[in-house]
Amino acid sequence: MPPAIVFDLDGTLIDSAPDIQGIANRLLAGAGAAPLDLDEVRAFIGNGMSVFVARMRAARGIPDSDHAGLLAGFTEAYDEAVHLTQPYPGVASALAALSGSGCRLGICTNKPVRPARAVLHHLGLSHHFAAILGGDSLPQRKPDPAPLLAGFEALGGGARRIYVGDSEVDAETAQRAGVPFLLFTRGYRKAPVAEIPHSAAFDDFAELPALVAASLG
Repeated sequence: MPPAIVFDLDGTLIDSAPDIQGIANRLLAGAGAAPLDLDEVRAFIGNGMSVFVARMRAARGIPDSDHAGLLAGFTEAYDEAVHLTQPYPGVASALAALSGSGCRLGICTNKPVRPARAVLHHLGLSHHFAAILGGDSLPQRKPDPAPLLAGFEALGGGARRIYVGDSEVDAETAQRAGVPFLLFTRGYRKAPVAEIPHSAAFDDFAELPALVAASLG
C-alpha cells in the first residue's frame, strides 16, 4: 500500500489570509466596524468559518445576534476568495516530488470543502489530491481526528501515514489520530514551535520530501 500524506490547507500549503481579510473587512465595513489587519486575520484562522466570524465579532464588539448574518455573508463570498491567495514557495514542486515517489496525497482542512476545492483549482493544485475533506465534510471538525482518519481511509487505508500542518489544531488532530505530524513553521501557529508537538519541523517545502522519507523509514 503506498504511503498516505494528508495536508492541512490554509497556513500550510497556501497563504489565504489576504483573501479572508478582504471578505472580513467588507463585512465589518457594512457593520460600521474597524477593519482587521493581517496579523489578526491569521490569528483567527484555524477552527473553521463560524469560529473565525465569532472571533472577528468579539474583536470588534459586534453582538452575538449579528453572527448568523455575518456568517451567511462570509459563506456567500468564500468560494470566490481566491485571487490574493498564493501557495507557499516550493509547494508545487514538493507535491510533484511526493506524488512522483508513489505517495498518495490528500487534504484535511477546517475550511468548507467548496472553497477549498475552488482555491486548489484556481492555483492549479487540485490534480495532486485524491481526497479532499473540508470542515463541513463530516459532523466533526479538527481537532477531532475523524476527518483526518477519513482522509487516510479515502487514500487507501494503509499503515504508513503522515499529517502535515501548521498549527496547534493540526498537532492535536495528529496526536489524537496517532499519526506522525510534520510542522510547517511559517504558517498561522500561535505558540512557539517548541510548544507544539511534532515529529519534525520545516520552514522550506524543499525539505519536505526528505522529511517524509525519513518519517516513513
